[in-house]
Amino acid sequence: MSNTLRLMLFIIITMKFADIIKDLREERGLSQKQLAEKLNLSQSAIAKWELSKTEPTAGALLLLSEFFDVTVGQLLGVEKF
Repeated sequence: MSNTLRLMLFIIITMKFADIIKDLREERGLSQKQLAEKLNLSQSAIAKWELSKTEPTAGALLLLSEFFDVTVGQLLGVEKF
């Protein structure tokens, strides 16, 4: 796989994650701050994920997966809900 294709896939997954995490949060009526507090994370981390500025760590993905009762693949947009 070429570097260009890898970069394109990374961008698509990152963008999907940003939308998915925001949708899941809003469906539950949570602010970024409330979600961060429930997961013992910073509000700025949640905001950066939703703006596609940074990606979550593997540990954060697992926390989010458990909290929202979805798979990591669903969070990343590579599996259907």
